[in-house]
Amino acid sequence: MGRTGLFDLEKHFAFYGAYHSNPVNIFIHMLFVWPIFFTSLVLLYFTPSLFGLPHIEFSPFGSNVNLVFNFGFLLTLIYALFYIAFDKKAGSLAALLCFFCWVGSSSLATKLGYSLAWKVVLAAQLFCWTGQFIGHGVFEKRAPALLDNLVQAFLMAPFFVLLEALQMSCAYEPYRGFHANVKAKIDAEIKEWQAKKQKKIS
Repeated sequence: MGRTGLFDLEKHFAFYGAYHSNPVNIFIHMLFVWPIFFTSLVLLYFTPSLFGLPHIEFSPFGSNVNLVFNFGFLLTLIYALFYIAFDKKAGSLAALLCFFCWVGSSSLATKLGYSLAWKVVLAAQLFCWTGQFIGHGVFEKRAPALLDNLVQAFLMAPFFVLLEALQMSCAYEPYRGFHANVKAKIDAEIKEWQAKKQKKIS
């Protein structure tokens, strides 16, 4: 069954979907949202350890990885818990991907060092964000959701693109009737937005 309030997945996913209804724009976001999260963690790797917690060092496949319980880990934990609270199955998969990103970004940051890492992160972020703005401006023809809901755009976008991928690949839905309900809300929101846009023009 659906929930209400902060964890009303239908409401949040419908809001996101109203800004991402064009197939090309959806595909662009599927390509770029998770890399934005990953590269953010690369930069956050260089923040100090929280509460003096010890580092964890290990060498998988001959590559040295130094895991630091810092702001990158805290961000990963917040995202992971939030996604699981939304939906146990898809949320658990999203949480697992978050921690894979944390480990992978830690490995990459260790190899690059800060002097090179921030340049790589800057280039990747500019490329990914430019791609997304092109998706909205050229294909969606609507401003991105971050201009209306900054928290949702950053916190929920990785989970939503994963949910879209699961829906497309295996018709997954958190509960029976979820996608039908969401589609109805998206159609209503888009219709309302188009009416407001037409009113401004006239």
